[in-house]
Order: sequence, then structure tokens, then C-alpha cells
Amino acid sequence: MDAENYLVSARKQFEYYQLLGQKTMNQLDDEDLFNSLDNEGNSIAVIVKHLRGNMLSRWTNFLTEDGEKDWRKRDEEFELDFQTREELTDLWNEGWTCLFQALDGISEENFHTTIYIRNQGHTILEAVNRQLCHYAYHVGQMVLIGKLLRGADWNSL
Repeated sequence: MDAENYLVSARKQFEYYQLLGQKTMNQLDDEDLFNSLDNEGNSIAVIVKHLRGNMLSRWTNFLTEDGEKDWRKRDEEFELDFQTREELTDLWNEGWTCLFQALDGISEENFHTTIYIRNQGHTILEAVNRQLCHYAYHVGQMVLIGKLLRGADWNSL
């Protein structure tokens, strides 16, 4: 598979998980977005905050800087410090925008660049796949929480 076909395929997969997360959040009341099912679990809002933090860290200057930025405060991503759907939507969109802009910057010419995440070298294919799996994992958590909260009122995605 050439770089262009791979990137088109990866983008489609990212868009699919973005859509699943968005459709999940659209089915929930504002209160449910911030509801943790138990004292140890994360709410959808916290998961979104974490995804955004990860996306900004990994995808900002994707081709030239380590994906674990010095300015990232990962532990704080799990602290709920906002309360509105609007703020949640802004975080969600900011992360995805950063990701898609970075994907748009990958070409046949730079496809063989070594990407670093926590000082560990990755091919672009490995780095993109790593993030695709990570985001699918967390969007799956969001869907499960949404299904549990909505119960019989859940609309299948």
C-alpha cells in the first residue's frame, strides 16, 4: 500500500471514530456527559478532555517534535474542570482539528520520516496506527457509557 492510500484509509478510520463519539454525545443530556458511573471511572467529559490532550500533544508539529510534549499535563486531563456541553464540544473539536491538520501535512515526500513518541522512534505508519488504536479504545468507552446511561432509549450507532 502506498502512502497516499494508507493516509486516506487512516483518515476514514479517524473520521469514523470521531462520528461514533459525536453520535454518542448527541444522544445524551448535558448532565449525562459529566456523569461518572462509579467513583473510579471517567465520565465522557473526562475522556474527551484526555483525548484532546493526547491529540494536541501527539499531532502538534507531528513531523518535527516528540509526540509527548513538555507542556502536556496528562494527569490534569483526568480532572473535570469544566461544566458545559459547549466547553466539551470545543475540546472535542480542537483535538480532532489538530489531528486532521497534521494528517494533511503528511505526503509521499515525508512519509518515511521517523516520528518520536516519548523518545521512541516510530514510522509514520506505526505512529498513526498507535493513535488510531488509542482513540478507538476511548471512543469505545464513550459508547459503552452512553449505552449504559441511555438504557432502552439508546439508538444504535
